[in-house]
Amino acid sequence: MKVVLDRDGMRRTLVRIAHEIVEQADEPQRLALLGIHRRGAVLAARLHAQLGELLGEALPLGTLDIAFYRDDVATRPEAPVLQATRIDFDVDGRTVIIVDDVLYTGRTVRAAIDALFDFGRAGRIQLAVLADRGHRELPIRPDYVGKNLPTSRRERVNVHVEEIDGSDEVTITEVQGALAV
Repeated sequence: MKVVLDRDGMRRTLVRIAHEIVEQADEPQRLALLGIHRRGAVLAARLHAQLGELLGEALPLGTLDIAFYRDDVATRPEAPVLQATRIDFDVDGRTVIIVDDVLYTGRTVRAAIDALFDFGRAGRIQLAVLADRGHRELPIRPDYVGKNLPTSRRERVNVHVEEIDGSDEVTITEVQGALAV
C-alpha cells in the first residue's frame, strides 16, 4: 500500500480546489455543489465549508445517489445500497459542481449527470474530483482535480475520509487477480 495523500495533503488539496472554483466562477452566486454518495458527498461538504469562507456566503449543497442510474445496475451481483438524494435548491440555470472522490472510467459521473437531469436543467455542469486515475471509457474530463494519479488497471485508488472510515488518506493498492474498480 502506498499513501499518496495524508490528512494534511487532503486538506491542502481541497483548499486549493476551493480557490480554483472561486477564481474560475463567473457568477459565484449561481454556484451549487452536489456530492456523489458516499465519499463524494463528504468531500462536497468540506468544499462547501471552504467556499463559504472564501465567498462569505453559503452555497447550495446537495447529495446525489446514482445507484439506479448506473449502466451496470442489472449486471451487478449485489443489490445497490441506496443513499438519500437531497437537492433542496433549484438547479435550473445554476453552475452545478458535481463532486466525487476518484475519477476512473467516467461511468459514475455519467450516471450523476443523468440523475441531475431529473431535477432540472443546470446552466452548466462542472466536475471536481479529489483524484483522477485515468483509464477513461467515456469522454469525461474534470474541471477541478486534486491529484492526478497515473495507475495501472491492476491498482486500486482508495479514498478514506474521517466521517466514514475514521481517517483521511488516499492510498494505492495492488489488486490481485481481477482488474481493479
